[in-house]
Amino acid sequence: MIEKILIVEDQLNLRKLLLLLLQKDYQVVAIENAEEAFELIQQQSFDLVLLDNRLPQMTGLDLLKAIKHSYPDICVILMTAYADVATAVEALKLGVFDYIIKPFDLNKFKKLIKRTLELNRSIQQRTDQSQLITPPKFDKVQEILTNSSNMMELCRDIAKVSQSKATILITGESGTGKELVAKTIHYYSTRSDKPFIKINCGALADTLLESILFGHEKGAFTGAYQRQIGLFGRANQGTLFLDEVSEMSENLQVKLLRVIQEKEFEPIGGNHPIKSDFRLITATNRNLQDMVIAGKFRQDLFYRLNVIGLNLPPLRDRKSDIMILARYFMQQFCVENNKHILDFSEQSVALLNHYNWPGNVRELSNAIEYAVIMSYGLFIEPEDLPKHIHNLPIKSNHIVSDRGSSGNTLKERIKNYEKVLIADALRKNKGHRDNTAKDLGVSRRTLLYKLQEYEIG
Repeated sequence: MIEKILIVEDQLNLRKLLLLLLQKDYQVVAIENAEEAFELIQQQSFDLVLLDNRLPQMTGLDLLKAIKHSYPDICVILMTAYADVATAVEALKLGVFDYIIKPFDLNKFKKLIKRTLELNRSIQQRTDQSQLITPPKFDKVQEILTNSSNMMELCRDIAKVSQSKATILITGESGTGKELVAKTIHYYSTRSDKPFIKINCGALADTLLESILFGHEKGAFTGAYQRQIGLFGRANQGTLFLDEVSEMSENLQVKLLRVIQEKEFEPIGGNHPIKSDFRLITATNRNLQDMVIAGKFRQDLFYRLNVIGLNLPPLRDRKSDIMILARYFMQQFCVENNKHILDFSEQSVALLNHYNWPGNVRELSNAIEYAVIMSYGLFIEPEDLPKHIHNLPIKSNHIVSDRGSSGNTLKERIKNYEKVLIADALRKNKGHRDNTAKDLGVSRRTLLYKLQEYEIG
């Protein structure tokens, strides 16, 4: 029996492409809006729905919720060009089979369709669905802001691994946001209402770190006047985040390995093991595989830590995120410092994009905080930036002169500001145009005109 697929996509070219791609192997229907899609689902039987998240009138998540409420057996794949953890987790909670980010490789996409339908067939054969558990609601955490493909893939992975119990190793250069990723995983997990406990293993002496991690009994050593519960005990039913795990001594590596294997530990001076149900996330800015080869890190511990590995790219490899993050930090620090700054000048944008950011996102945050404090105008100018960025040599064609530039008249600056406001509002509303128009206080027709005028996707 030929399986039936419904494509819900408002972009005509992509809708036609997917139709041509799949109609040789499946029975395919392609439409452009959510309301018609749900009416069709009520009238016909579909095995799979390929659902775009950015749809007029109703978002893909809204339609997904309606489908899963009335027709829970229909398999759904969500397609979106805007990847963020909250959307991915919400989609997974609602029962989406997968979450795919545009643009996608067509061959991989076809394999995903085949795998989805094969698995769906096997699921349909099962009758007992009573054991499916919906994760509880969780607190909000700072959003991972990105427009780069590699970070979008990472967000997708975070959404998936947050629902598991597996040990996770986060790698990446200093300042890339490893702790933010760890917090995000915790707050989107089923342990979100339990403690998230963090410690930097490289900031403490070996003996002190051992006492903090495992705790100690009264009288275990000089100065141990009372019993202390260690972090492994405090993290029971929660998440323990060990940053710079590569800096642990060999003695502590052995003890950590045992705790991971047995899920129990002994405090210093204790005689009885203590059980603890914790989720372990570790991070390092060093290459643990190289350290294993050099004999500086235990191979068996590395394999225990690296059940799931997440690697954060440096900021220089996600250039499209620099101004997204810079504007976010600017708004944050303007509030903290009671400043009123509209945007960055073209010269400042060129400098920020050209700089290599060896300190990654942390360095960018510090630079923008400095600029906000130093700025006295409506725009952050090059002289407001830290000197090592301000004095960066750039070819003349990368920077537009501040005076006599066609881009610095009042009218053009107002247009630039309007473009920023619209783009920010669209991003805030996850691409939903009706909500964006409402937030901006304009009609949908006016918003569409402005999107076309400023070439905002």
